[in-house]
Amino acid sequence: MIRTIRISGFGGQGVMLTGQLLAHAANTQGLYSLWVPTYGPETRGGTANCSITISDQPIYSPVFQKSDDCLIFNEPSLTKFGKKIKTGGNLFYNSSLIKNDVIDSDIHVFPVPMSDIALSLDKPQVANMVMLGAYLKKVNIFKEEVILESLKHFLGKKKVDMIPINQKALALGFDSI
Repeated sequence: MIRTIRISGFGGQGVMLTGQLLAHAANTQGLYSLWVPTYGPETRGGTANCSITISDQPIYSPVFQKSDDCLIFNEPSLTKFGKKIKTGGNLFYNSSLIKNDVIDSDIHVFPVPMSDIALSLDKPQVANMVMLGAYLKKVNIFKEEVILESLKHFLGKKKVDMIPINQKALALGFDSI
């Protein structure tokens, strides 16, 4: 088994954290993983994307042209990566920011109103967790408890109070599709 995932959006949307969570969760579950970040020149507001490869065997290269799964947080990322998904793959996109319906008969498309759901929680910074929740529902690789443990690991003791709102965002994302 080998699974390739690309996550892309603006800096500050939680693109990198989402990718790190998936890679860490895979390792925790006994799988191999690689996480490769790519940043634009700006820290916040610029483009950011990361590639994650997950496998049950050693991974010899982090490079892939087309991904099995693609999580898109904004319109420029859809333009750049929307056609770089394998036939039969999955595209999850932020329907709060991307208003045009995405239709592609070669892939499975899941609009997720991640920004709107996060705003309804009065915490726009958990939008990435909404997307992750939707992803977890459709791609049955990760155990929920492992994702939560990975989240605790990355948030650390300083942000432990953010765990409940992130859990709620994950649940709402899961229920959104």
